[in-house]
This record gives sequence, structure tokens and C-alpha cells, in this order.
Amino acid sequence: MKIIPTDTDVDIGLFQDDLKDIDQEFIPNIVCIFKMSLGRNNFLFMTNDATYAYGDVICEWLSLEHDPKRPQQMGILNDKKIIQVDSGNEFVVVLTDDGLVYLASEDRDWKTNNTFRLISNGNDRFEMIACGWGHLLLLRQDGTVFALGYNRYGQLTGNSESSYDELVNTGLKNVKIIACGAGHCLALTNTNEIYSWGWNDYGQLGLGDTNVRRTPSLVSFPDGSINSPIKNIVAGASHSLFLLEDGQIFGCGYGQNPINDNEPNAKVPTKIPIENCQSMACTNYLHISLALDHSSHYYEWGRLNYKKLLPLKKLDGQLKSFAAASAIVNKSPITYGLTSAIYSFESHDTISNIGLLDNPNNYDVEFIIGDKRILACKCYLKMSSKYYNRMFSGDWLENDQVIIKDYSYDIYYSYLRMLHTGRIRINQSNIAELIDLANCYGDERLMKHCKTFIRTDLNERTLFIYFPLIDKYELNEMNDKLVQLTIEEVLPKITNNLLENNENINEFLKFFLLSDNHFLKNICQ
Repeated sequence: MKIIPTDTDVDIGLFQDDLKDIDQEFIPNIVCIFKMSLGRNNFLFMTNDATYAYGDVICEWLSLEHDPKRPQQMGILNDKKIIQVDSGNEFVVVLTDDGLVYLASEDRDWKTNNTFRLISNGNDRFEMIACGWGHLLLLRQDGTVFALGYNRYGQLTGNSESSYDELVNTGLKNVKIIACGAGHCLALTNTNEIYSWGWNDYGQLGLGDTNVRRTPSLVSFPDGSINSPIKNIVAGASHSLFLLEDGQIFGCGYGQNPINDNEPNAKVPTKIPIENCQSMACTNYLHISLALDHSSHYYEWGRLNYKKLLPLKKLDGQLKSFAAASAIVNKSPITYGLTSAIYSFESHDTISNIGLLDNPNNYDVEFIIGDKRILACKCYLKMSSKYYNRMFSGDWLENDQVIIKDYSYDIYYSYLRMLHTGRIRINQSNIAELIDLANCYGDERLMKHCKTFIRTDLNERTLFIYFPLIDKYELNEMNDKLVQLTIEEVLPKITNNLLENNENINEFLKFFLLSDNHFLKNICQ
């Protein structure tokens, strides 16, 4: 898929105010989250088993009864893996991994009949979607761009009427990325060309004027050429951003000339003074832009609501996602598309000693992991961990280097960071290493966090991931949930499989009766 995720994951704790009424037993089941652009608390949640709607508006669109305590499962998306979600004014669009696109809305023009409508054009399959305020772009898997919806500014190309039924072929081919602002469109081709069309009151098309374009027009950079491939394109309400592989970022439209107070709008792509940018974010209903550089610093510029333009500013704090950055700028977190949810475990100690970790001005030991190193203070580590207290005593007292071979850099840094801040992030990809480290180092706090995560994420689909860990580390407190899963999920599937194909019965009995397993033999006595 050609989708470039803005945030690979976000701490779901950012949305605690939005989700405070939900049954707290449901929240740990959320693996992906999307917050809709409605100004109210309306979400799509994905668990390992299903997709859920939460909020009075989205539930009304789908003929579901909104329950503040419980998200509502959407049966039409059962057994569908969702890879992208986007939304505009009064509509939301979902793209599944089989290339199908579904749309829900309360606007009669979309003719959804209070459910998810399948947007289909024969056997077409799509790999990316982008929503404007009232229109939608779809990128077919062969690189052809289609449009649907409102067409006042030529978003669907040409002078035709708006189309909510039939997909309109824009004529663009060989495209790899699409983006939509409120009323304008962008497309990046495989040959490093950017095309823009639609609304252009602020020069957001980057074509040197403010004239509406009803056909895709080629965007040129001020010097006639750029020396780097274009990595990504995104669009805000009335501006556009272009990120180059070499870390330069260009903008055009409203507020995209942030160093010129007299003429803050840019009619051609103008360099934003941020170096080594690795990612950027904006959304079709806001004038705010965010960027992340390779030093993990976040920046903001643009206008929030009806306030004056904000100058380019580096955001304070150790932010972990664009969603976290948006919570500072917008006072409420935004998800920029569908993003994975992670959970932070923390102690009640609010004191952070992060200044003692990886500080080149104050350290007496370095952990060597491959070609990387982590700097730390022995004295603090000895106070924080019995394991390190033993390590840096006796023969190890004078040792100023420790070579780590059993754990990756990211895992070890996360662990040391937990010792300094009380916080650690656990997900399916790092749980195996973290629980092994907790067991090896005898860290009861980390082991407790790992057990909590496994228990909340343990279900029919994740059983194959966690059972080896439960068995290896003898997590007996999981037995009650394992029994429940076995009775409710595993055994019925075995029974159904045997009923559908009775030839399997011999293999099953060989395993069950002839296995050299004392437990199975005892059952049959």
C-alpha cells in the first residue's frame, strides 16, 4: 500500500477525557483509533475482532443506538481489515485491505441509507483515499485517480455537476499519493510531479495565482527544479505542504510564508524554515500545520480557529506523536488518519529523572548495544534496581562499560527510561523482549505491567502470540482467562471443524489419545 502513516501509534491515554464515560474494561481492547473531524467525540475503534462506532453522530449515521458507556459494533465491517480511515464534513470513509471503500454520512446527497455504502466501480480496487470538506479522492491500484462528491470548485475536474453516485475519472494516472484540503486536491506521481486543482483563494494550489483550477495543473517550484525526490504531500483547509526526501519542507496557501508578516500567504511553494524534517501533518478542516524533524522536535505554524496567524514555533516537551502535539496546539488531540493505539504504564511517582539518562555531561557508565550506546549514572541505577545494585558492586564497581547482547537498543532504552520516569509503552511487537528482560532482571514492576498488558490483550486472535509467553514464564494468573477462551472460542471451532470434515477426526484422536502427554492421558482416565 502507498499510504504513508502520519503516526504509527499514539498513547490512548491522550483521549482519556473523550473516553471517560466508556466502560473501562473495553478500552484495553482498542488496537486502532480514529477521531472524526466533527468537533465532537465521535470515533471509530478497531479491536482484534471487530470495528466499533462511538459517538451520537456516527451512530446515527449507521442506524445504531449511541451508548456513552459502550461503543457499537458495526456488523457490515465484520471480517474486514481496515487500513485507512478519513473524514470530511458529515461523512466518513473507510478503506479495507481488499481494496474496497465504504462511506457513511447523514447528508442525503451521499445516499447511504443510514449504513455504510460500498463505493464500487465494477471490479475496481483502491489503495488510498483522501477526504476534502465535501468531496473524496480515490487512488485505484493501477495509479488512476477518481473523485466523488461536491464539485463547486472543480474538485471532480471539469465543469460538471457534483456527483455522489458515479466515480469521476480525473484523467490522472501513474499517481502514488493523493491529498485533499477543504476544497482543493493534490496528487504526486511516480515521476516526482505534483498536480493540484480545485479551490485556490489563498494560492493553496501553488500555481502563482488565486484562480480556481478545474483540471489538474502541474506545480512548479520557484527555482524551476528541486534536487530531491518528493517524499509526501498533505493538505490543510486552505494550504498545501510538500516534504522532500532530503528533509526540506515547502508550503503554499494560507499562512505558508511564516517569516513574512506583510504577506503571510504563499502562492508558490515556499520553503518552511525547518531543517531535516521527517514527517508533517495537517487536516482538511484546520489551518494549523505540524512538522517533526529528525531530532524528534515538533513544530507548529498557521492559524487556530479565528485567532491570528501563529509564527513558526518549536513545541516544548518530549512529545511522542502528532496526536500529542495537536493536544498542545488544539487543546484536544487529533488523529491524522487511522493509527495504532498503545498503552503507557506508569508509577504513581510523578518525579522524572530523565535528565540523568543519556546525558553526555553527566554519566559514569555506558551500555553498548551494537553500534549504539546509552549513557547513565551508576548511583541512580543502583537506587532504582536491585539488579543494577548487584551489577555495579564488587568486581563491577569500576567498570564503565556494559555490553548488552540479549536485547535490542529500543527495548533497553525503553527499560532504562522506565527506571528514570516510571513510564513504559508496551505493545505486541515488544512484549516478548520486555517480559524476558523483566524475568531476567527480576523487575517485579515491569513484570506486573507485562502481565497486565497480556491479560487485557489476550483473546482468540492473540492467543497464539501470548500463549508461548504464558507457558514459558508460568503466568498462572492467566489460567482463568485461558479456560474461558478455550471453552468459548477454541473448542467450538475444533468441533465445527470436525463436523465439517470428519476425516480430521483420526488426526485429532491420534493427538488426543496417543500423544505422549501426561495431562491428556489423565483426562482420559
